[in-house]
Amino acid sequence: MASNAFETYWKVLTDNFTDFQLATIGSFLIHECVFFMSGLPYLILENLNVRNYKLQKKSNPASSQIKCILKLLMYHCLVNLPMIMASYPVFKYMGFRSTLPLPHWSTIVTQIVSYFLIEDFVFYWGHRALHSKWLYQNVHCVHHEYATPFGLTSEYAHPAEILFLGFATILGPALTGPHLLTLWLWMSLRVLETVEAHSGFEFPWSPSRFIPLYGGAEYHDYHHRCVYTDSGNYSSTFIYMDWIFGTDKNYRRMKALKAGSAKDEAPTTNGTKKDS
Repeated sequence: MASNAFETYWKVLTDNFTDFQLATIGSFLIHECVFFMSGLPYLILENLNVRNYKLQKKSNPASSQIKCILKLLMYHCLVNLPMIMASYPVFKYMGFRSTLPLPHWSTIVTQIVSYFLIEDFVFYWGHRALHSKWLYQNVHCVHHEYATPFGLTSEYAHPAEILFLGFATILGPALTGPHLLTLWLWMSLRVLETVEAHSGFEFPWSPSRFIPLYGGAEYHDYHHRCVYTDSGNYSSTFIYMDWIFGTDKNYRRMKALKAGSAKDEAPTTNGTKKDS
């Protein structure tokens, strides 16, 4: 019953708008809604000075927050939207469609998992390259203006970086020509992931606590706190690329030291500290 109702609404959508309108303007509007609706709550928590589960004690001044939002709106309209429009012919050539029937759930899951794997691989090498001296000083330093990130800083970057790493996000769908529903679900999940990774908060319900190999906020926050030559943690969603190539060794060393320190300071049952 619910699936029939959804298909009815979907048919109304596709009957009133063209594939181009849905894949470009529609995708842009969905991106903006998911991005700001998921990112603004973290900004509100920071402005309310909520300290529980916050990864850093520092907060960003209101002027920096406003600067971020205004530049995001400008870059989204002048860079992201044209990039979406320019990629449409490739999507269409590869078989993109929006009409019924909707794809089977197994097809959607398989394609989205493959998109995450492709994006992880391409993003890792692109991000690692951005930490070379010239690219960092001339491009990637814009994103690292925020050593204390909040959700919306996830897409705050130099226009060249937006194009460079945006390629990693659209490559998977561009290769497979997915159904519009799959494209929108992938885009929404990718936005939710990167916003959470830049949120500055690690909650008991954060995905990193439940999903194996998922990076999350604490993992990426370390990346923003370190100098560019030693930061490591270049991975996107899943951290296996950092593990394979050893670019998380400093992070793992820091975690081990913290774990050892916490163990040394742990009280015994009578309230005294354990001996080292």
